[in-house]
Amino acid sequence: MLQNIRDKAQGWIAWAIVILISVPFALWGIQSYLGIGSEPVVASVNGQEITQRQLDQRYQNFRQELRRQLGAAYRPELFNDQRMRKEVLKRMVREDVILQASHDMGLRSGDQLVRAAIMSIDAFKKDGRFDQQLYERGVRLQGLTTTGFEERVRRMLLSDQLSQAVQGSTFITEHELDETLRLENQTRDLAYFVIPAKDFVDDGAIDADTIKAYYEAHQSSFRSPEQVKLQYILLNATTAGKTLKVDDAALRGFYNSHQEKYGIPEQRRASHILIRLDKDASPAAVKAAKQKLLDLRRRAEQGEDFAELAKANSQDPGSAAKGGDLGFFGRGLMDPAFEKAAFALKPGEISEPVRSRFGLHLIKLSDIKPGRVKPFEQVRAEVEKQYRKSEGERRYFEMAERLADLSYEDPSSLDPAASTLKLEIHESGWIDRNGNGGEGVLRSPKVLAAAFSPDVLEEHNNSELIELDQEQSLVLRVVDHREASIKPLKEVREQIVNTIRSERAANKAKAEAESRLARLRAGEELASVAGDYPVTRRKGVKRSDRSLPPVLLKAVFRSPRPAADKPVPGMVAMLGGDYGLFDLLAVKDGSLEGMDLKQKQQQREQLRRRLAKAQFDHLVADLEAHADISYETPVGQKK
Repeated sequence: MLQNIRDKAQGWIAWAIVILISVPFALWGIQSYLGIGSEPVVASVNGQEITQRQLDQRYQNFRQELRRQLGAAYRPELFNDQRMRKEVLKRMVREDVILQASHDMGLRSGDQLVRAAIMSIDAFKKDGRFDQQLYERGVRLQGLTTTGFEERVRRMLLSDQLSQAVQGSTFITEHELDETLRLENQTRDLAYFVIPAKDFVDDGAIDADTIKAYYEAHQSSFRSPEQVKLQYILLNATTAGKTLKVDDAALRGFYNSHQEKYGIPEQRRASHILIRLDKDASPAAVKAAKQKLLDLRRRAEQGEDFAELAKANSQDPGSAAKGGDLGFFGRGLMDPAFEKAAFALKPGEISEPVRSRFGLHLIKLSDIKPGRVKPFEQVRAEVEKQYRKSEGERRYFEMAERLADLSYEDPSSLDPAASTLKLEIHESGWIDRNGNGGEGVLRSPKVLAAAFSPDVLEEHNNSELIELDQEQSLVLRVVDHREASIKPLKEVREQIVNTIRSERAANKAKAEAESRLARLRAGEELASVAGDYPVTRRKGVKRSDRSLPPVLLKAVFRSPRPAADKPVPGMVAMLGGDYGLFDLLAVKDGSLEGMDLKQKQQQREQLRRRLAKAQFDHLVADLEAHADISYETPVGQKK
């Protein structure tokens, strides 16, 4: 057929075909014709668009920076991807608002300023100087060109100009400082007691009509949440290691390479004489210390007791009195230079002067305690366990990629992936969107988000590979699902009875508290009003106090100042239906008294920075309120 078209596509036929193809290309361009001309837009600020690609790139940079900052503490399962994406997008919108406002105000970042900023970045320096190759490589690792990176720096500098202009012009008056410290450092004296709701609980029967009426009035409280049952494959170093075939040769090789795991390593006993030196000690000081140690070494080799020489000359307060004896130690415990020298000596030998971070040492090896290693046959099970873990860590990433491919190729079942990789399929109980019913990894926000995603829940597909942490991932599918529903009355009857009793008890506790509050306001002493309830007295309570119930602390600091030493009574509802009654006895304002000039200046600067940040945040909030900002639905998400 294609040959027929070719044979006939001559003359006017060929021209007709060319014209038909050319028209859409001319009208819309080749990219639009192929459907790749425009990028999805996720937000716009006064007509300035933020694309999906820009958001993805910024989000990846954010994740990389987070991983770099947290290091080994980085745990991907603690971060909700969708929520973090929204926060990154909001930050991008905020930056665009600031940049546009800065540009409208006439602020600019010149090329010279941009170059200076880039050349000051430590990551692009080698031996303290800017390195062009290091710069270009670092920029490429971020997925940028040098031009794109320079534009990013230009935008950052421009944004900083507005921030610095606002914050740099902020100042604090003496009155503002006095008032702030007066309130923030204020302390209060009080006495209080608590009326527990449990003292008013009535265990009597509650009639069926009351229970039914409560059930019908509060049905939203008895809603059974939407739940799913899952099948899942969990992959980590341990599960990857279980798939390995092992033999004695491999295990013996691992055993021979890691004998320190299966016994006590060699230990050495040494004595030393230390002459302390700072790390930046002058060459003359180092030379003098070295000569002194060489003289002491010569004296020891001529028969003088090394221990006595150490007692008289060593500057190590921990060992000098013991003749320099450091006892037995293994590798990894001493300074590296000291350890290297000590493990190179034979018993009775004295080293040359050795430099460590503490100074110069003269080391004498006293004894060697040989290492003892358990026979292979005795530790074979432990060797196999550690071998599988070690090799599993190596194979983990390879298997994770294969698991992702297999579960995607057949999205209707986990059986092919489990069979091919020889992994176990686990099943869960009923789990709701908050993780109730799940255990361990099944409570991970990432797992829950995937389980209730439309693709998994509604389309019945396997999930994508879910990275739980750096060495653990999971693929899941939903095998059963039940919608949210109202629990039947018989199922929640006991719960309703307990709730009614608690509410009635809380109401009685409140009535009792109001009655006693009236007595306090009439002038009766708190101790008398408290009766059998214990009274707690506190002096000098600060706003930051954590020993008082938060609601009580808040109520105390909201109370008016006592006049003429007359206590100010108050009442506050506490957790569990309890009620607290208190007397505010005295208020002492904070002040600058007792602070030296440096402390006062520190207080002033801290307050100035807080006020400056608040002013800048108010400015940005106002700019955002007056900007035309719109958010679109990101690709892959539902509104």
